[in-house]
Amino acid sequence: MLSQLKSLIPGAENWPTFVRNESEQFEARVSMVRVEKSPSILLAGMEGSQLPIAVAHGEGRAEFRDSAHLRSMQSSSQIALRYIDNYGQATTRYPANPNGSPSGITGLTTPDGRVTIMMPHPERVTRAVTNSWRPAEWTEDGAWLRLFRNARVWLG
Repeated sequence: MLSQLKSLIPGAENWPTFVRNESEQFEARVSMVRVEKSPSILLAGMEGSQLPIAVAHGEGRAEFRDSAHLRSMQSSSQIALRYIDNYGQATTRYPANPNGSPSGITGLTTPDGRVTIMMPHPERVTRAVTNSWRPAEWTEDGAWLRLFRNARVWLG
C-alpha cells in the first residue's frame, strides 16, 4: 500500500511499485532475507542479520520506473532488505527470491528511515517457536520482534 502512496512520502520518489510475481502465482512460505545497512528506524541494530521470514503475496515483485530509478536506489542506503540464497548472497533466482525482484530487493526505506516498506511478513515470525530451529539463547522472542521494539523506542 505504501508504495502506491510514494508521491506523498518525502524521499520515496524512486521507490518501485509491486507487481505480479514472476511465477504468476501466489507464493506462501518461509524465505531468507538479509537486513542491509540503512537508516530504517524499524531495522535499527539489525544490519547484516540473515533471518527467515514469512512470505505470502501474489504481487511482490519490485518494478522500478526505469533502470535509472533502480540504479539510484542501489547507490543509496534506501534498500533495507534483500532475499538471499543459501550462501547469504542477494539473489534473483526462484525459489529463494519468491517474486523475481531485481537484486533481491524486498524492503526499502526513506532517507530519514521514518518509513519502511517490505513485502515479506515479519509480524508472522516474531515468536521463537515459529522457527523449526533457533539458537539456544532465544527465549520466546524471535529475531523479528526487535522490529517492533525499535518502533516502540522511536515513539518514546
